[in-house]
Amino acid sequence: MEKNIVVIKGDGIGPEIVNQAIKVLDAIACQYKHTFHYQNILMGGASIDEYGVPLTDEAIKIAKASDAVLLGSIGGDTNTSPWYQLEPSLRPEAGLLKMRKELGLFANLRPAYLYDELKSACPLKEEITEGGFDMMIMRELTGGLYFGERETKEIDGQMVAHDNLVYSEKEIRRIAKRGFDIAMKRRKKVTSVDKANVLDTSRLWRKIVNEVAKDYPEVEVEHMLVDNCAMQLVKDPRQFDVILTENMFGDILSDEASMVTGSIGMLSSASLREDKLGMYEPSHGSAPDIAGKDIANPIATILSAAMMLRYSFDMDDEAKAIEDAIEKVLKAGYRTVDIMSEGKQQVTCSKMGDLIVENL
Repeated sequence: MEKNIVVIKGDGIGPEIVNQAIKVLDAIACQYKHTFHYQNILMGGASIDEYGVPLTDEAIKIAKASDAVLLGSIGGDTNTSPWYQLEPSLRPEAGLLKMRKELGLFANLRPAYLYDELKSACPLKEEITEGGFDMMIMRELTGGLYFGERETKEIDGQMVAHDNLVYSEKEIRRIAKRGFDIAMKRRKKVTSVDKANVLDTSRLWRKIVNEVAKDYPEVEVEHMLVDNCAMQLVKDPRQFDVILTENMFGDILSDEASMVTGSIGMLSSASLREDKLGMYEPSHGSAPDIAGKDIANPIATILSAAMMLRYSFDMDDEAKAIEDAIEKVLKAGYRTVDIMSEGKQQVTCSKMGDLIVENL
């Protein structure tokens, strides 16, 4: 099988971690007789340096013609980088928002899984994490506050800002359907998170989720206010299977979930639309303070590549092979610096990639 993959290495540690993911993909292609064609484009700070904008129309055109997009990380130090002296529409993250919108990537999947081998890195008490946890946060990605109208102006002598939170029935229905579809392949439970005691958008969200739920009688559905969900994630993360929520709530909750796994360097992410095209990236940032030192953890990016194989290419066996290889490496005691613990062997970013290839 031949597939065209657009690669965005990005900024900071992006090139280092993407190189390890490609190393693993090449090994998979060899073992399973596939051909992966890679085409590099720029986005974020690298694109600003080259073209003056965080994402060009040509880059979008190339991404739209691909089978999937593999992204490393974008951005830099917000306090020192000249990228953040630019107006917001020209900063690195504006390129990411534009790519999501142009490709129609409305569904963001962020798994949060606690590996047995990394339990000691989890900040929660052992009795809370006994038996581990495995959840999928399904976040709506192209609506809500981040894409609503916004304005800052002076009124009666003082500055006033507003951001509009808008959701349509169609936007809610399509993300809800995707969430229930994912739940059907997991433990068949959906926790829909909103703020229906305050927000009209959340009341509409809850109404539409209940309507979609009627088509999935096998799936258990519960509704939870976002503040309660934030508390429950640290009180009992084992209760969750699929968390379905809107853009801003999902942004916050997925970062919280990432930290209770012990390291954000372990967490993958997928952004999908109605068809098979998706963009795959680690949940962490560009970590400019460690860029170029060969110490970054590439596992989240490699797991994102595995998600690409599963969700865009229907290569379930190949994705499972990568996930199993990572588990073998962790069981053997190898760690990058961010997940290092006493008695384990610390390895570099590139060495971790090599070890995963060896264990495929």
